Amino acid sequence: MTAELTLGAEEELHLIDRERRTLSASAPQLLSRLPSESFSAELQRTTIETNTPVVTGLGALREELVSLRKQLIAVADPEGIGIAAVGTAPSSYDEDFELTASGRFGRMQQQYRLLVDEQLICGTQIHVGVSDRDLAVDIAQRIGRDLPILLALSASSPYWNGQDTGYASIRTILWQRWPTTGVLPPLGSAKEYDALIESLVQSGVIADAKMAYFDVRPSSHVPTLELRVSDACPVVDDAILVAGLFRAMVRSAELDIERGVPYVPVAAPLQRAATWQAARAGLSGTLLDPTTHAERVPAPGVVRSLIERLRPALEELGDYEEVAELAARTLVQGTSADRQRAAYAESGSLDDVMDQVVAETQGPPSGLPADVPALGAYPARAGDEAIGLGSRPRPVYSDVISYVRERSRDDLEKLQDQRDAWSDDEGLTVVLNGETNRFDVDLVPRIVIAHEWAMLRDGLEQRARALEMFLQDIYGAGRVIADGVVSESDLVACPGWRDDARRLPKSVVRAPIMGFDLVRDERGEWRVLEDNLRNPSGLAYAAAAREMLDAVVPDMPRPAGLVDPHASLPVVGQTLRACVERAGVGVGDEGALVLLATGPSSVAWYEHQRLAKESGLELATSEDLVVRDGRVRLVDGDRAVDGIYVRLDDEIGALQTEDGRALGEEIVDVAAAGAVVLANAPGNGVADDKATYRLVPELIGYYLGERPLIESVPTYRTDDEDERRIVLERVGELVTKPVDGYGGNGVLVGPLASEGEIARRRMEIAGSQEGWVAQETVSLSSHPTLDHGRLEPRHVDLRVFVHVTGTEPGQVQAIPVGLTRVAGPRSLIVNSSQGGGAKDTWILQD
Repeated sequence: MTAELTLGAEEELHLIDRERRTLSASAPQLLSRLPSESFSAELQRTTIETNTPVVTGLGALREELVSLRKQLIAVADPEGIGIAAVGTAPSSYDEDFELTASGRFGRMQQQYRLLVDEQLICGTQIHVGVSDRDLAVDIAQRIGRDLPILLALSASSPYWNGQDTGYASIRTILWQRWPTTGVLPPLGSAKEYDALIESLVQSGVIADAKMAYFDVRPSSHVPTLELRVSDACPVVDDAILVAGLFRAMVRSAELDIERGVPYVPVAAPLQRAATWQAARAGLSGTLLDPTTHAERVPAPGVVRSLIERLRPALEELGDYEEVAELAARTLVQGTSADRQRAAYAESGSLDDVMDQVVAETQGPPSGLPADVPALGAYPARAGDEAIGLGSRPRPVYSDVISYVRERSRDDLEKLQDQRDAWSDDEGLTVVLNGETNRFDVDLVPRIVIAHEWAMLRDGLEQRARALEMFLQDIYGAGRVIADGVVSESDLVACPGWRDDARRLPKSVVRAPIMGFDLVRDERGEWRVLEDNLRNPSGLAYAAAAREMLDAVVPDMPRPAGLVDPHASLPVVGQTLRACVERAGVGVGDEGALVLLATGPSSVAWYEHQRLAKESGLELATSEDLVVRDGRVRLVDGDRAVDGIYVRLDDEIGALQTEDGRALGEEIVDVAAAGAVVLANAPGNGVADDKATYRLVPELIGYYLGERPLIESVPTYRTDDEDERRIVLERVGELVTKPVDGYGGNGVLVGPLASEGEIARRRMEIAGSQEGWVAQETVSLSSHPTLDHGRLEPRHVDLRVFVHVTGTEPGQVQAIPVGLTRVAGPRSLIVNSSQGGGAKDTWILQD
């Protein structure tokens, strides 16, 4: 080693009003009571920067960072001010910015305007000393390819202006707008670097050398390198990890120079792409492989690979064991961005997130102690809904997981046997491929906490209103067609289009009972995967799942605010009756309400029987109805039928009696005459067509003048030439499905498909260009599921039901009951008709 690689650090710290949980512009007052050699002002009055002395080891650097934080806390705490070492304060807003009074900062605000006004960000800068400035410039270029990994490890800024940005480090995206960010260009010496800086200053774009904001900045005066890519780290040990890796990168590059290894620069666009990917994903997704920058690799693997590449340098510096341990801990516990999102998921309050980052910043250097033990044997993954960071149960799941952990594997298998026996006794079945099978319900419930349910309720009611307005419009006035939002030819070409639907009275509600399939991704974001406006099933199965848990595990702790799904079953009949009254059917002579089913061969025959019984509906098949005197009537008793909840396996228009009578066509004629209400109406398939699905966000804007509260999954139409080309190239990456498919039929998950399956799907799409859609693959959330007495993660989705009696806000109601469907092992298809199982869904309300 040509010189001892010394260390130093600068931390930028947000000042937080502890009571209001907002940024506090109190830096001038606090700095007046702090030593100027260690504490200084920043651009904004809501931030203070600390500066450590030069040290020689990671342990000493840790001590200095902790000491400086304690000094700042000592003067801030009596004023009700907390400190937060994060890239962005979770609930900061643009209007919180207050400029520090100085000529230099005033000039910057005048010149850069919005960049300065939005500079409510903080980073941690690490300094490493080397032997001379020429060496510093050479090293700064060589280590650029690995810098995105350090960014990912430090990511602590998912929130900006009170919203989740979708990024792990939005600070990086904001920071990159400055004119001198990024990696150094090719330079041969410190002299060339100085000439570059002089030219930038002379250009007037920057005022001085301090505004050279390169990812690694050589000093203009002393032989040091300054790392500038990192977010501020609330946990001191995260900053120490970054410092240890950075110093090892410097030493490794120094060794390469000594050995004469040539420098191979990374193309600037690839380097920028790698930095962007690290800012987007942090450690929760993929990073670009630093050896090629052209391949995405799971972030933990990239981190481990970096440590192994740096191992010789780390061992020489005496840092290997500490850095390896800190990295392993971070990979388990997640980044600050991960922890902030986990905190928000529990309460839906950014105040709680703010409290957490302050507590971490002011807490032990190794981070806050865990309040629950880790679930050691469980293969935790990003996006698990119950087992969070550090393989520890989320607080809302702690009682449930403890209940499971306290029981032996034999005991759990016995409980599963009791579950199966209960299901057999109750006849809880589903028909698959013509065979009756037990409907499997897992013993570990899924929990949807109150603030999540409120968001889902509002988003689905919005979506249901727009879809009902869409159906009434396309089969009525056709305003959406006249305005060019959709073309009539596209609508008529949809497999779900029915000309007969235009005959129905304008007053009818076309989709009184809608079902929406929702998924969560690895970041916890909900998306609507599919709309179901024909005959969505699952409500009775959801009630049965609760009954099973009550019977088999009655002593499993239940959380406060748990909604009883049974209360939602009578709502089916109430909704149908409200639609009948709206349409003016049977006035003065209330007729029957009927659930029309195919019969025992139907996939959901159990549900049909249960819903009819508990909703006050007559259960009927084609042999139980007749059309006479302009009304639909029950054969038994000749009672007139006012409303029919259609739960057939096929279209009602195709319904025939055993003697070949076209009963379905007769019923549609009666509905067209306004003498019976059909729920759901013929022709609704055009609204849950997979090709229409991608238009729903636009329909929400068109009919309601609003932005979607819940996003859809990006979807491609193969009848569009440009999009078809993309789909054919990416079949192995996308999920492809028939436009009129349902129940998981015809779905191909590209990443899980064989080469033969991918080739066949390409041929199918090429041969029927209008018959397919493709969607981006969503990495579905998972949930602990008992498998032979052991907990295993399984992918899940959620079906929620919305009842519609009109298009006004008060006439659309999301029912607080959901059916969680569980995929099989190594599968992403969560559908009972494809052999998946289910879970009891515990929806909580305040």
